[in-house]
Amino acid sequence: MNETLERPSQSLKGAGNLEAIVRPALEMLEVLTGLESTYLTSIDFAQEVETVVYSRNSDKVDVREGLQVPWFDTLCEHDPENGLRVVTDVGEVCADSWIAAQFDIKTFVSVAVRAGNGAIVGSLCGLSQCRREITSRAYHALKVLAKLISDCLQREQLLEQLRLVNEHLKRQARVDDVTGLPNRKALNEELGKMLAHASLDGSYVLVCMLDLGDLREVSDRMDHPVSDQFLRSCANRLTEATGRKAFLARVNWDQFALISPGPDDFDGAIQLATAIARRTCEATVGDYAFRNVTARYEGAYAGCVAVRFLSVQQALEFAGQELLRAKRERISFRGSRSLWRSDQALL
Repeated sequence: MNETLERPSQSLKGAGNLEAIVRPALEMLEVLTGLESTYLTSIDFAQEVETVVYSRNSDKVDVREGLQVPWFDTLCEHDPENGLRVVTDVGEVCADSWIAAQFDIKTFVSVAVRAGNGAIVGSLCGLSQCRREITSRAYHALKVLAKLISDCLQREQLLEQLRLVNEHLKRQARVDDVTGLPNRKALNEELGKMLAHASLDGSYVLVCMLDLGDLREVSDRMDHPVSDQFLRSCANRLTEATGRKAFLARVNWDQFALISPGPDDFDGAIQLATAIARRTCEATVGDYAFRNVTARYEGAYAGCVAVRFLSVQQALEFAGQELLRAKRERISFRGSRSLWRSDQALL
């Protein structure tokens, strides 16, 4: 017996996750009890169903993984105090059970598997088509193995919670608090990926910088919450105006950036860059409601370039230079007056 238990015992020692613990535990339980089928279930009391998660079968019995049984028809009626059930005359005690009849069960044992708060979340079970005596040694082993599985579940739940927290923190580190858009860090990562891909196939990457110009005027004449409201409105308009392949980010207090894969011919890339600059600028033009007033905005400045075989920093600097050129050109055309109409709320 000791030699038979040695292999599953060693497996348990080196187990690092739930399945790695359950598989040898089921094998050990089979050896200790002589039951033809041993398995672990999960119990959903809200849906009133019990599901076989892992199973080990021998001889004629085949309790398959994924088998679902209505809770009212299961044999796992746990003792509230010990969480354990042993039935050696299933045909007589559970004569109306479909599962008992399906597998011609004579002997059945189960022990509750609990979550960290003590709630029952599953069962460690064994069954046989023969009448078998469950020794005190097997009885004790059943409880120990169930406790081991419960501890593993709690550890995995804790690890899952930590993973979710870490993912949340990572997302937060890449998201702008005001607009909900990706921030500069996220933009740099995505632009790096696009440039790397473009260097392989010889295509261009379109990099567009947008400057809201007079955002500080909004903040100075009204207040900070209003400027945040304006930023969110611009972000929504830009998101609607850009395609699914485009990546939009807020990179500075009054600046956005948009990057997108481009074609592999230079003329086509330049035409598309010009169109993007025009479209993004036009997307921000219009009336903006601030509390009980409405102001007319003449649109952001936009500069877009088509680049390849450059670093992230070089690509952004190149786009920044194009933005400055676009600003100078637009200012020389219309003068240095505000982007906000003087007859509106920002007087």
